[in-house]
Amino acid sequence: MAHHHDHHDHAHGHAGHSHAPDNFGFAFAVGIALNTAFVAAELVFGYAANSLALISDAVHNFSDVIALVLAWAAGWLARRRTTERHTYGYRRASILAALANAGLLLIAVGAIAVEAIDRIRQPAEVAGWTVVWVAALGIAINGTTALLFMRGREGDLNIRGAYLHMAADAGVSAGVVVAALAIMLTGWLWVDPAISLVIAAVVLASSWGLARDSVNLVLDGVPRGIALAEVRDYLGQLEGVTEVHDLHVWAMSTNETALTAHLVRPGGSDDSFLNDVCAELSHRFSIDHATLQIEAGTDTCKLAPAEVV
Repeated sequence: MAHHHDHHDHAHGHAGHSHAPDNFGFAFAVGIALNTAFVAAELVFGYAANSLALISDAVHNFSDVIALVLAWAAGWLARRRTTERHTYGYRRASILAALANAGLLLIAVGAIAVEAIDRIRQPAEVAGWTVVWVAALGIAINGTTALLFMRGREGDLNIRGAYLHMAADAGVSAGVVVAALAIMLTGWLWVDPAISLVIAAVVLASSWGLARDSVNLVLDGVPRGIALAEVRDYLGQLEGVTEVHDLHVWAMSTNETALTAHLVRPGGSDDSFLNDVCAELSHRFSIDHATLQIEAGTDTCKLAPAEVV
């Protein structure tokens, strides 16, 4: 839509964006149920088998259950209607959930590492076949859950986090199987805590990117995958546009991106021009919530200097 005020035109465009969690309710429900049951099994059999690798994997999987619950809840909040106080609704809840999930994972990494180092100092016997069968079950459960989130991993930070966690967990469970078999074959008890440290490294690697991207979005940084220079070049090359300033791109949620910009266009604009630009921003850059202000350039905009925000 466009509004005309003196020599300024404003366009506010929405393309057909979707909230990814809307389409993944079944995946979240199944993933939470399967992983909760698996955590309970790992804890029971881990203590029975005296396997730190199994117990540490259970701790990690429990953090993933919390992550899935938070992501699902944040998706529900993001779909709530706007209010007089929250004019954008609760979309940013998904960003806060992603940040909280990353924090939980980092805490889990520290706990696993501390316990593994302690076990290296004081090795203990491990019931190998129990570990093998429980971890093999983990490969099946985590692998299946990862597949449920695979198709949405590129479009939403929460979905990507869920997919990466589950895929990493499937690999970690495979490592636990290898550790148990190695202990049974060699008697090397240090392999169990060594694998626990590998688990910690895998979790750290998968959670670091999530933490980095979450912090970036919380600070209203340009979302990953969008090059601000390319957006500026596109707007600057539009017919009749002589200058682009006060350009801002930020995330409204983990799967919605917003843009505001001032375009100096001496010839003015019409609804067709504004709608076409908004549609192209959505197509090229997945920016579905664009607000453009058109200026004739007869007056100097106070927001034109690069250092002014």
